[in-house]
Amino acid sequence: MTLSQAPEQTPNRYRIESLAKGLQVLRLFDENTVTLRLRDICDRTGIPMPTAFRIVATLEEGGFLERLPDGNIQPGVAVLTLGSSALRASSLVQVSEPPLRHLAESTSETVNMGVLIADQVLYVVRLRNADLVTANVQVGSTLPAVYTSMGKLLLAWLSDEELSHHVSDASFAREAGPNAVRSASELRDRLATIRQQGYSIQDQELAVGLRSVSVPVFGRDPGQPIAAVNIAVSSTRHDVQSLRDVLLPQLRATADDISTRLRGL
Repeated sequence: MTLSQAPEQTPNRYRIESLAKGLQVLRLFDENTVTLRLRDICDRTGIPMPTAFRIVATLEEGGFLERLPDGNIQPGVAVLTLGSSALRASSLVQVSEPPLRHLAESTSETVNMGVLIADQVLYVVRLRNADLVTANVQVGSTLPAVYTSMGKLLLAWLSDEELSHHVSDASFAREAGPNAVRSASELRDRLATIRQQGYSIQDQELAVGLRSVSVPVFGRDPGQPIAAVNIAVSSTRHDVQSLRDVLLPQLRATADDISTRLRGL
């Protein structure tokens, strides 16, 4: 063989072509591409329309894709929970858990860490106080970003263009608490305040009786948070002023500690 001749690729006899195409479809979605039309999937992958339709239908049946009312397609919860397993083993979680556990013990309140996935917050750490009213949230759970303190905080750092990719009218469709925002325009007003003050408060927006305060965690880029941490409380234990005066300083100190540890990796 001369230098100008490339070696022939040996076909992988174990390759399952349909599975490879399904994974190719899932890889189309990222933080800047949260929804796609079926035609977009065909154009970007070169997969014929009938084949793409069957792949999407199969992934939708398994919960890996979800079809919105307008016909667009987005990642489903099954993808998010698979991703949470990788996050659980990541350096972010490993570095963060000791400071968060200390915070949970010192405050006797529920402490969480979350990351933004599309218009959802994915919980990657949860240290729960048994008195908290939300019993079904655990590591791997997702909640609507627009109704949560961590979600709003992470949305606040996005550009207008990025925000429009993450949030749509469908983001406000889920039942929520009495103080929840109900439109993108109302949300934008709140996000501007959150970005300016550097923290986010959720006051019975997710559910009646639940409040929380959240701050960002930064990695090597001090201008873009990679996660958020919060303290979630029952409204009978803390009012909004108590969140600001008592819990927020401790939460900020913990987030600063985590950010410093991450920069040292």
